[in-house]
Amino acid sequence: MNLKTSFFDRRAKTRISHDDLHAAENLAEELLLNIPSMTSRPIVFVCIGTDRSTGDSLGPLVGTLLEEKVLRTFSVYGTLDDPIHAVNLSEKLKEIQSIHDNPYMIGIDACLGRIKNVGVIQLGNGPVKPGAGVNKELPEVGEIHITGIVNVSGFMEFFVLQNTRLNLVMRMAKTIANGIYQASLLYPKQAQNWTELNLNWLEEEKTN
Repeated sequence: MNLKTSFFDRRAKTRISHDDLHAAENLAEELLLNIPSMTSRPIVFVCIGTDRSTGDSLGPLVGTLLEEKVLRTFSVYGTLDDPIHAVNLSEKLKEIQSIHDNPYMIGIDACLGRIKNVGVIQLGNGPVKPGAGVNKELPEVGEIHITGIVNVSGFMEFFVLQNTRLNLVMRMAKTIANGIYQASLLYPKQAQNWTELNLNWLEEEKTN
């Protein structure tokens, strides 16, 4: 959970209301615009949070929903069954780095914000900073990030998180998961084009 949203508010490229009719499609489109389309780097989503706090369960809920969809082109870490949180974050990041060669990571986390922005999903450049709002020194996660504003910041944040409505968090998680899934259906075409370009380049090198 990143309690401080002002940093991301300034940098966020996209702000999508979770209940917008085309929210998932818009998120998918923005993801494809931000994820490198011509790369051999594996695309890895790191869903941060814990099921012990309703407001902080957005990340693992997204991870679980994506796990059920069985993505073929993206890898996902952080689920309700195997969450990534403050205690094991460093260990999990090392594990991801050992499994994937130079992964392009996308951090997903819940956050608090202004009352008018509750329910908004943000996608922007730069990493998620877990623990920033509670003065914990934790690793930054992701080259881009997706954050969901689940409740209001500014006063008794932990109490607010514990009393966040699961219904809202679940609906936001479904929107984010659907957006990522839709992006994954289109991403193989881009990755295939990159592979074909590499093969063509190698063939040209051989003939020269």
